[in-house]
Amino acid sequence: MKKKVRHLLGISGGKDSAALAIYMKVNYPEIDMEYYFSDTGKELSETYDLINELEAFLGKKITRIQATQNSPEKPFDHFLSLYRGYLPSSQARWCTKKLKLEPFEDYVKNDIVISYVAIRGDENREGYVSTKQNIQTVFPFRKNIWSIEVLNYVLNNDNIPKLFEIYQEVVTESVVKKAGEIILTSLSSKFFFSQKINTLLEIDTPAFNKVVFEFLKSSKYPMAHLPEFPLVDNDDIIIKEDVVNLFKEYGVTYPKYYHEVEYEVNGEKGKYSRSRSGCFFCFYQQKIEWIWLYEQHPDLFKQAMGYEKDGYTWNENESLSDLIKPERLQQIKEDHLKKSKNILKQE
Repeated sequence: MKKKVRHLLGISGGKDSAALAIYMKVNYPEIDMEYYFSDTGKELSETYDLINELEAFLGKKITRIQATQNSPEKPFDHFLSLYRGYLPSSQARWCTKKLKLEPFEDYVKNDIVISYVAIRGDENREGYVSTKQNIQTVFPFRKNIWSIEVLNYVLNNDNIPKLFEIYQEVVTESVVKKAGEIILTSLSSKFFFSQKINTLLEIDTPAFNKVVFEFLKSSKYPMAHLPEFPLVDNDDIIIKEDVVNLFKEYGVTYPKYYHEVEYEVNGEKGKYSRSRSGCFFCFYQQKIEWIWLYEQHPDLFKQAMGYEKDGYTWNENESLSDLIKPERLQQIKEDHLKKSKNILKQE
């Protein structure tokens, strides 16, 4: 029996997820999209400005999700206490799990969900894919909108007869002629999974999408509960330049922390900005971004410093108090300026 499917799009506060919200609103207004924002309580003010502006553009409320609803502390501080002051790092990203992923899955509960994630077409990475069977992730900005998990299922060698049969049923004869040999070739050490996907997408992306969607109708994936899915006809590939243009075209303010600010070092001028959304003390920040925070949001930088104690620091082998010492601060700016010049020479 078909069940109701919820369409959810998470807004991180960054450019890509906001652009995806704009893109889906403009191109697929028939999809009853729900928007949410996982609030850590440690976001930049610019993030909240973007959330508020997006709500006006979308004409819908962006639901604020917070972990630890009943805690007197803000979500990050609550979990930091549980982890006894152990700051998150690239080796222990408890912040993402506890403040983003688990609150989302708790918000969804057992509902059937299609989750829309903004991985651009010029990025070589996979986005968040839930392990819960009731949540299926799609990537509208990529040529391949499907998750690796879904394609592993569809392109399994055992499913070759069924896949070929569906191709014959739902696409044109000319496409079947082009794709037939590829479909019937088993995956092996001589014919990789990625080769099969990329070749079928190159032959005809919408045809491949239609076949995958039809295949999933008899599966346990959430897509099985949809009578149709408009993205199967989509062959757009959205890259960084397109993301910027979406903001411009539809009059939504580009996130302010991406705006470059001028700085001066040794009589020369450079420009810095923040490269990502997320908590103001995100450990993935570059050194120059910490300097940006120190000079543009000194109150927040001071808060970030306050978390460093008992040997726990945001940057490996360097505390924030050391990072802003005059000679070190100057060195970071010099290194950044030099790197920026080298990039310009290569362009």
